[in-house]
Amino acid sequence: MKVSDLDILIAPGHGGGSPDHWYARWVDKLSTARRIEQADWNEPNYDDWIAQIADHARKTERPIVLVGHSLGALSIVHAAPLLADMGARAAFLVAPPSQRVLATIPEIDPRFSDIPSTPLPFPSVLVASRDDPYATYEESEAMARDWGSTIADAGNAGHINNESGHGPWPEGLMRFAGFLKTL
Repeated sequence: MKVSDLDILIAPGHGGGSPDHWYARWVDKLSTARRIEQADWNEPNYDDWIAQIADHARKTERPIVLVGHSLGALSIVHAAPLLADMGARAAFLVAPPSQRVLATIPEIDPRFSDIPSTPLPFPSVLVASRDDPYATYEESEAMARDWGSTIADAGNAGHINNESGHGPWPEGLMRFAGFLKTL
């Protein structure tokens, strides 16, 4: 599928990111991409985050492809049963955090750490780094296996964010474009 045939919903993670984060650049670059906003980026509430994703999905006009980073990726997985009925066709999940790490971040609603272990109702890719401080590669592989996601090895890429040198992240955009071609 082409970008122009889709509504691309991008879910940032905890903290909401900065204007030079790769997903902020994607919103600027991809004509049909929209950022999912949250009321509280610093103390994520499970119900609020899932409701916001569903609300954005309801407002789309074309098939939906979801892109999420970190807690945003995990939020998409939690919302997946709702999203499938709203036209979600696929998900591109980047660096979701593990249950082990989520349990150590007190400002994140603990319900996020009850990570679903059932296959997603649409095709998905999980992009994982071998040195992500928020999930080991093995933890990422297990999540991908549970969700029926194709795993994409990003090598030693940290948390695939600004701090790890991934402002523009052209490799990610190319990987995303390749994924869209498979739909």
